[in-house]
Amino acid sequence: MTLDAQPSTPNVKDMGKVAVLMGGKSAEREVSLMSGAGVLKALQSKGVDAHAFDPAERDLVELKRKGFKRCFIALHGRFGEDGTVQGALELLGIPYTGSGVLASAMSIDKVMTKRVWTTEGIPTPKSAVLRKGEYDGAHLDQVVQDLGLPLIVKPAREGSSIGLGKVLAAKEMQAAVDAAAALDRDVLCEQFIAGDEVTCPVLGTGPDARALPVIRIVAPEGNYDYQNKYFTDDTKYLVPCGLPEGEEQAIQELVVKAYRVLGCRGWGRIDVMIDAKTRKPYLLEINTSPGMTGHSLVPMSARASGISYEDLCLQLLASAVLDQVQGATKA
Repeated sequence: MTLDAQPSTPNVKDMGKVAVLMGGKSAEREVSLMSGAGVLKALQSKGVDAHAFDPAERDLVELKRKGFKRCFIALHGRFGEDGTVQGALELLGIPYTGSGVLASAMSIDKVMTKRVWTTEGIPTPKSAVLRKGEYDGAHLDQVVQDLGLPLIVKPAREGSSIGLGKVLAAKEMQAAVDAAAALDRDVLCEQFIAGDEVTCPVLGTGPDARALPVIRIVAPEGNYDYQNKYFTDDTKYLVPCGLPEGEEQAIQELVVKAYRVLGCRGWGRIDVMIDAKTRKPYLLEINTSPGMTGHSLVPMSARASGISYEDLCLQLLASAVLDQVQGATKA
């Protein structure tokens, strides 16, 4: 289940004036600025009338006032990937890249995503949620008892591994939960799956959604944190992924199903852990506005299937649409 590397070339003249939304107010602002700069350069190289637009510095109403016809969302995290900017663009009537309001809001919420996936029979690690007032004492002891050690602690609505902690001993729980709770009122505690860490991008919408090649991630000491994601060259990315025969295709099929049941469109990337003993894949989370930096994985996977960075950006821009036009997408 792979994407055709030679889709029809979008007509640049049909794009009109394009805003590349970058920066924003989330904890991922720095990465978003890098993503946006790359996208802007790529689109301009293709002849698109593209301009940088930082919602943290300019009112979104300016998009309408300045005559922008569509937006490439290169924002990450809150106020960019969570349905809020998508809702604003719906009101303004300006088509945008990526998932719509509902799918974006559900997908950034790791707890809600897991509920949907579990209901649809998609495997995801066992978990527990700590809410305000439950960050200490017996609640933490119960989580350790239910999930075992080691376990993962993370904010329910952050990306890029921000606030994520791996707990090896019960005495480490409090600090990990406090760090996550400083970023979100809901803290997700998740069973740790030991094994291969992979990620798989998806392009398209509904029945036309297709998976790109799986990338296997080999991080220093298995720690694929914010620093190792974006600011070092120590992490290895293997594409072809080198998984046993049949595993890559099975993961691609599972990822596309998971993408569809959330109602995602345009593009996304799903992170997966493969249990070393059983070889069973467990889906962790989905990114509906993935990174487009020099270290980012969607462009890397696209290149492996014959799609250049510039062509990828142009394809994504051509897919920009509004919920009210798109209508319901069936899995």
